[in-house]
Amino acid sequence: MILGIGIDVVDVNGFREQLSDVASSFVQGSFTHGEQLRVSKRPAGDKAPHYAARYAAKEAFIKAWSSSRRGLAPVLPNMRFTDVEVTEDSWGRPAIQLHGETLQAFDEAGAHPRIHVSISHDGPVATAYVMLEEAPPHRSSGEKS
Repeated sequence: MILGIGIDVVDVNGFREQLSDVASSFVQGSFTHGEQLRVSKRPAGDKAPHYAARYAAKEAFIKAWSSSRRGLAPVLPNMRFTDVEVTEDSWGRPAIQLHGETLQAFDEAGAHPRIHVSISHDGPVATAYVMLEEAPPHRSSGEKS
């Protein structure tokens, strides 16, 4: 069962401007060390589309979590963007890993859903879609399917 969905679109050019501000701590405040490392290893010289897509995924996650709690108060009044990390497997497929207060609040909510994410960027636009799906119940090792 789908618990929540979220989508976000980010202007890559605006992101490029933000990244070029040497006095800004935007990257450090919005992206984990792992995300910064993964983006720095991308072959393209322009890192803005990669950061923008990851930022869109964080926003889409927040929207999906919020939509899963329709009618309920927010769990966290403010969420740290570095608590939501966009990771990838060895084939480059994205995933979301939670940390800190966000992970704790997510665990305390008790749903433990699967987090599905898709990110993309093309030209001046980066986008992400996140879906929270109810995880199947855990089976003991002796149960048959």
